[in-house]
Amino acid sequence: MKSAAWAPWAAAAVGVQVGAAMVATRFVIGELGPATLAGLRYAIGLVTLLPFVLAARERNTIAAREWPRIALLGIGQFALLIALLNIGLQTLPAAKAALLFACFPLLTLLVAAALGHERLSWRKSLGVAFTLGGVAVALGPKALVADAPLWGELAVLGSALCGAVCSVLYRPVLRRHAALPVSAIAMAAAVLFLAVWAQFEDANARVPHLSATGWAAVVFIGTSSGIGYFLWLWALRHAVASKVTLYLSLSPLTAMLLGGLLLHEPLAPALIVALLLVVLGLWVAQDRRS
Repeated sequence: MKSAAWAPWAAAAVGVQVGAAMVATRFVIGELGPATLAGLRYAIGLVTLLPFVLAARERNTIAAREWPRIALLGIGQFALLIALLNIGLQTLPAAKAALLFACFPLLTLLVAAALGHERLSWRKSLGVAFTLGGVAVALGPKALVADAPLWGELAVLGSALCGAVCSVLYRPVLRRHAALPVSAIAMAAAVLFLAVWAQFEDANARVPHLSATGWAAVVFIGTSSGIGYFLWLWALRHAVASKVTLYLSLSPLTAMLLGGLLLHEPLAPALIVALLLVVLGLWVAQDRRS
């Protein structure tokens, strides 16, 4: 089977991993700051990837001049994206956060069209409209109230926008280089950035007192994220960004299921309607010719 045929399966696995990681984050976010949790997540993820990076023959093929670009993309994709997502998960149920994060594919379409990487057809425009409708339903009436706090929702949407920009900008790099060494460089840069940020959250005092349940959640999040991010970049190398990010629609389904089973989070009817609108928008937006 050609690599392009495997790309949807890799992207689907990442969609499930993102939803599961959001639920696990809800277990531990009360014990750690957003940046501290993100730093631990990707430090463990980097350790997970390193044996494979060291064993790969293509690890020395990236020129030094490319490293700053990859590092900046890694800081955006890991540090900023995950920290913003963790901020949102401090107040939002995992299912709602995952649903808002499912705007990622449509934001990717808009960014790719704005940068001239993809054409924004009528199908894609209609898909954007459906997805925005889904987000409006998920936000609910408080989005129309001036005094209602929306910072959690806005943090998750900002996280999705950050990921969309990075996904589009990664494509040229991944056409030249293998996903594994790119993943390692990007993740290492993010870990260093987050290590500095975490000092402002009193990480040195909080991490030693992390509970056993918290550590279990962190190890799961970190290990699955290392594998998931490699699969994500591998999929972006073999398929266009808008098609790869489509499979993030699996994350709210996963989060709704696991959030209900493990966290006893209520499943509001409005979230189901919002999810249907988002999935419909993503399906309509896909250009079958590309």
